[in-house]
Amino acid sequence: VQLQASGGGLVQAGGSLRLSCVDSGRTFNSYAVGWFRQAPGKEREFVAAIRFSATRYADSVKGRFTISRDNAKNTVYLQMSSLNVDDTAVYYCAARYGPVSTSGYNYWGQGTLVTVSS
Repeated sequence: VQLQASGGGLVQAGGSLRLSCVDSGRTFNSYAVGWFRQAPGKEREFVAAIRFSATRYADSVKGRFTISRDNAKNTVYLQMSSLNVDDTAVYYCAARYGPVSTSGYNYWGQGTLVTVSS
């Protein structure tokens, strides 16, 4: 599993952004894939995860973020809407072999920075 996250950028509050996580190792279709984020001065926190049709979200993003995957493209997406300044963070994708979870991820990609301006 070799993960690469992309799609970050600068967006105004209320806007949308879609992050992508590609597995160049082409092996993660049966893995759970999660998104995490780390804001400046804060600990890394769970955002969302998906495995097959199962998904899980942090309370702070429910109803605003949607995680999905395209197995044919070895890609997991995080569609983010109604963004606010509290969503500003470096976003990481990660994978684990097993069910969706908020922890226990073994494989990590590099981060992609999301900045939400007021």
